[in-house]
Amino acid sequence: MRAMILIPTYNEASTVAELLHGLEILRETNEFSFDVTVIDDNSPDKTADIVQSLALDWVCVLKREKKDGLGNAYRAGFAQVLADTQYDQIVTMDADGSHRVADLPAMFAAITPGKSIVLGTRWIAGGSVVNWPKSRQLLSKSGTRYASLSLGIKLADLTGGFRIYSRQLLDSLNLKDMNATGYCFQIEMALAAHLADATATEVPITFVERINGVSKMSRAIVIEALIQTTRWGVKRRLRPNADKLHYVK
Repeated sequence: MRAMILIPTYNEASTVAELLHGLEILRETNEFSFDVTVIDDNSPDKTADIVQSLALDWVCVLKREKKDGLGNAYRAGFAQVLADTQYDQIVTMDADGSHRVADLPAMFAAITPGKSIVLGTRWIAGGSVVNWPKSRQLLSKSGTRYASLSLGIKLADLTGGFRIYSRQLLDSLNLKDMNATGYCFQIEMALAAHLADATATEVPITFVERINGVSKMSRAIVIEALIQTTRWGVKRRLRPNADKLHYVK
């Protein structure tokens, strides 16, 4: 197995170096083979320059012209890594420290052959969140519950972004036809994986709320996710096969 870890950034100067240091320690154990692509949306705080100054030969920076949404950043990363045949697993991971390097070994161990998705999951036995108020936990749980019922996907954490996608899965999807930009990108990818009949494995993780920097969560992102999920749910009920034709090659 060889993996590429995609890390989208926008103003993560205070956190990205620490994350890369943690990944370097894991990489040096020689148990796991992976490289990293930092996808930077032209951060004013010079996040990309900080990454490049570290001079890590296993880390590259994909520089984008402007802040353009989480979904578009990841799709740009997917396109780049899929053009390189040496990687068969693609990890998505936040730069703010909320996704722990310590949880990666268990996620790697859960990879299955063929089309697969491994989801780092907060809301199953063994999973937890740190430094989140009850209101934020309720919002996350409610969002997953609503999306699960609307879309008919029996997963416990549809909004989490700590995941591993197999190349076979991503190659089977019409990624260019997807358009979710905010955190509902995570829901759209889970839906696409479900429609592609991918094997889904949930691994408990500890999600740690960021200490440094500023959260990207906003009311607009929540509203976008609600509207998009409702639209997808209605479409699935009116035309059950339409989504599969849209998402799966």
